[in-house]
Amino acid sequence: MKGAFDPVTLATPIFIVTIILEVLLARAGKIRARYEARDTAVSLAMGLGSTVAGVLIGGLTLAAALWVHQYRLFTIPPSAIWAWAALFLLEDLTYYWFHRLSHERRFWWASHVNHHTSQHYNLSTALRQTWTGGVAGTWLLWLPLSFLGFPPAMVAIQKGISLVYQYWVHTEAVRRLPPWFEAVMNTPSHHRVHHARNPIYLDRNYAGILIVWDRLFGTFQPELDDEPCRYGVVKNLATFNLLRVAFHEWAGIAGDLAREPRHWVGWLFGPPGWSPDGSRETSAIIKARALAAPDGATAIGWRSGASRAAAAARGR
Repeated sequence: MKGAFDPVTLATPIFIVTIILEVLLARAGKIRARYEARDTAVSLAMGLGSTVAGVLIGGLTLAAALWVHQYRLFTIPPSAIWAWAALFLLEDLTYYWFHRLSHERRFWWASHVNHHTSQHYNLSTALRQTWTGGVAGTWLLWLPLSFLGFPPAMVAIQKGISLVYQYWVHTEAVRRLPPWFEAVMNTPSHHRVHHARNPIYLDRNYAGILIVWDRLFGTFQPELDDEPCRYGVVKNLATFNLLRVAFHEWAGIAGDLAREPRHWVGWLFGPPGWSPDGSRETSAIIKARALAAPDGATAIGWRSGASRAAAAARGR
């Protein structure tokens, strides 16, 4: 495919300019945005490291996609508008399941968790990306698109478009957009929910570009006005150590395997927080405990069922 380009590379100057702009407008009191210098530095360093890791693994992923494409079911022309429309939907659906897998199974969570470690939610958080996604093998999920017949370069471009789109949803400056847009597209409001650690918000809104997948597969949760998002992970790291941010969950897996290797399947592929004796907490356990609280609420912000239903009916 001639003339292929990388949307992320082209958008990088825009990332830098808009982060600076968000900081300046927040300091001027014009928008809502909270920054912490060390936290932002970690996010930017993670983004740089992710770029380097992508370059190192890029040859392998491209070779795999080209090899699969040799055995394609169909030959899809990259010049056809229908082909781009179909790829848009299929790639976005692939991203949804990749993202969901990365939250629901610990092995892939280990390579994704760093993106959620910031306790701030701003445009720089979007750049806090994994260094180990290639090692975790999540790129394999996109190979069926090449097998169907989409040229690998075409798939790479659409993946880049998706990543660029997801950048702008990492902000508190935009509250809510028109209802029709919120109904179909991933928005800052929807993605704030995804980054929140409140029990009601855990493991929700995996969308890349289209929020319709979450609505279809039962993982959608609207942002609620009386349930402010608190960001980070269930047990925040309380450190700006770059290596710990990047590798802490891998280190945790290694420690668990060394102590109790007979439970290796659970340690690797159980949900984050799984333990053989149930002494740790998964998202499901946290949600169940919060829901069972006598007063319908907990110290970390679970709402009563009636209140949740009323808020959801209002579309908030």
